[in-house]
Amino acid sequence: MKITSIKQQAKRVGRYSIFVDEKYAFSLSESALLESKLASGQELTRQQVREYQKLSSEDKLYNRALRYIAMRPRSRWEMEFYLQRKDASPPLIEQILNKLSDIGLIDDEKFAQAFVNDRRLLRPTSRRKMMLELRKKRVSSEAIEAALGSDTAPETTALKEVIERKLRQSKYRDDELKLMQYLARQGFRYDDIKTALAKLKS
Repeated sequence: MKITSIKQQAKRVGRYSIFVDEKYAFSLSESALLESKLASGQELTRQQVREYQKLSSEDKLYNRALRYIAMRPRSRWEMEFYLQRKDASPPLIEQILNKLSDIGLIDDEKFAQAFVNDRRLLRPTSRRKMMLELRKKRVSSEAIEAALGSDTAPETTALKEVIERKLRQSKYRDDELKLMQYLARQGFRYDDIKTALAKLKS
């Protein structure tokens, strides 16, 4: 069996179709193709073709994982859950997770830190709410504590920003109880809420 041609795919930039005996056999990403050192004219056994077809499947899943994490940072658990939904085997999941960790794309400590920073800049909320959200993403307690421990922004600053944003909506501007209930659900302390609202009135 001979590799008769290797063609770049039109719809997937960076992916190549490998033809064996003039028929499509499998595809590989550019990096996997370079690692394999396959070339036109190369002879392959039937067993080798099967092995490359298996590699092709694994390579496609790895590239899907790269696209998934490129959308936004993910915790290790989020990526593991994504791969499970794609019906990947446990050994393959571990292999992909380790590969992503090795190149720095999965790091729960950095993820937790970035998560806290983003919340402070884009969607201010309470430390308690951030802690609960990170726990849902199965980030370790140590990583959460480290991220929140480095957060020096006063809780009252975040509370004030949330109140000001919510007061732009009539349903909260005209109903203080509803506003207080919302803020409590966001994890802010009742005493802090009362103090912040009193300051706005004064």
